[in-house]
Amino acid sequence: MLDDFFVRALIGGIGVALVAGPLGCFIVWRRLAYFGDTLSHSALLGVAIALLFELNITLAVFFISIIVSFLLLFLQSKAALTSDALLGLLAHSTLAIGLVVLAFMTWVRVDLMGFLFGDILAITVEDLVLIWVGGFLALATLGFIWRSLFAATVSHDLALAEGVKTKLMNIIFMIVIAAVIAVSLKLVGVLLITALLIIPAASARRFSNSPELMAAISGFIGVLAVVLGLNGSLTWDTPAGPSIVVAALGCFVFSILPFKILRVSIFKQTTK
Repeated sequence: MLDDFFVRALIGGIGVALVAGPLGCFIVWRRLAYFGDTLSHSALLGVAIALLFELNITLAVFFISIIVSFLLLFLQSKAALTSDALLGLLAHSTLAIGLVVLAFMTWVRVDLMGFLFGDILAITVEDLVLIWVGGFLALATLGFIWRSLFAATVSHDLALAEGVKTKLMNIIFMIVIAAVIAVSLKLVGVLLITALLIIPAASARRFSNSPELMAAISGFIGVLAVVLGLNGSLTWDTPAGPSIVVAALGCFVFSILPFKILRVSIFKQTTK
């Protein structure tokens, strides 16, 4: 019989995977992997601020991620730098500031490895409620803006011509990403959140011929990675968060094997 902590970890991991899969599809389609990486790095600054001012860690990470997102938009309009340069600047700066702040807080015992790589086996019932309620709201929001966001993803100019409020869609999308990163922090940690968003979506793309199918398969692959990773962690006594990511990587490697199945690029399908 499985221990209670393992069951909680499994339920929490499945909840995050079901949200991260569809959201990760847009990250892959929009080539925003580095943006997700930047927000995940900034999560450590949110952790430091939460500990410094005795705030809720999830909420602090959420608001810091939103602030970094809007800071990126501001710098893109003001600074004479490319987006990837700005993302690199923000990612490493926020991570470094967070580590420095934590180093000065000698009166607080900080499990840095837990924040960096997650501690899914320490998940509580309260965490499960937050994950599933927050995940439901994130999926509901994504479903509500799905058509407009996808139109802006395929062709920004065409979406504008059709009356889509692309700036508003981008802002809502960034807020949803920030929320998912904040909720996922305890499970896979700062350094592995982006992998959970990207790898299942990248794997699902090989088997999909429609955006909705890709989102569904991505969620399934994420759930599969959670189940395989946690069982592997229990069997071989390996870190749970990294084990989930390794399992997701295994799914991706499996997806690129030369099976004779229908593999149609999502963007080629949309142009037919």
